[in-house]
Amino acid sequence: MDPSILNYYGTSYNEIDRFNDGTGSLEYIRSKQILDRYLPQVPVNILDVGGGPGAYSSWLAEKGHKVHLVDPVLRHLKEAEERARKNPLASIQQDDARSLNWSDETMDIVLLMGPLYHLTKAEDRKKALREARRVLKPGGRLFAAAITRFASLLDGIRSGAILDPAFRAIVERDLKDGQHRNPEENKDYFTTAYFHRPEELAIEITECGFAQCQTLAVEGAAWLLGDIKDQLEDSERREILLDAIQKLEAEPSLLGASPHIMAVARKP
Repeated sequence: MDPSILNYYGTSYNEIDRFNDGTGSLEYIRSKQILDRYLPQVPVNILDVGGGPGAYSSWLAEKGHKVHLVDPVLRHLKEAEERARKNPLASIQQDDARSLNWSDETMDIVLLMGPLYHLTKAEDRKKALREARRVLKPGGRLFAAAITRFASLLDGIRSGAILDPAFRAIVERDLKDGQHRNPEENKDYFTTAYFHRPEELAIEITECGFAQCQTLAVEGAAWLLGDIKDQLEDSERREILLDAIQKLEAEPSLLGASPHIMAVARKP
């Protein structure tokens, strides 16, 4: 991996807290909502590739699934092991999304909730997708997340970071070619990544042999609300908000307004 990514997650950024604020909570709630829609009612084998500290793995294990977590960052593996004391995972190990240490056709579901936006070269993303396809059983499902091309610009407008010339320089490159770079290593401006145009994600996935690929907005435009945390804490407002996001989740003209999108696809 790019050393800047390893440094970001290994020392400067606490990934385990990412889902605790308003926007992060919305991402987590919505991602689980989408996953729940497709998850079998019976326990299945799930490989969480780039699973970080295990937020999704732990939730899936609690639902009774046999979950294997792999990640390249040692700090994440230690945090996942700590979290797994409550909801044990089938395994936790260091691995690379581009060359998985798993046999062919052993998994019912593969999650790629982070690798695709940290593999900045198209050939590396396709390696990860082909590896996911290889370990999936026929009929198995892939869930793959991406960050959208306009996420930095919209976040800069929302947060005020757009007033910083260094941030505006980052945004210019994001918009030009999707290659997100943070040369000053400001932890608030993320790390080395690739930001997809919404239509790109489905193209990459289908080119790697998947079928029935559908791309859905995770947060939609709701993440731009100033009171998102308050809305999520109020049960009635939360349900209305989530229902509104779901109504627009597949609208192609609005996918780019969501910072995260998720593709759901099947191995033929």
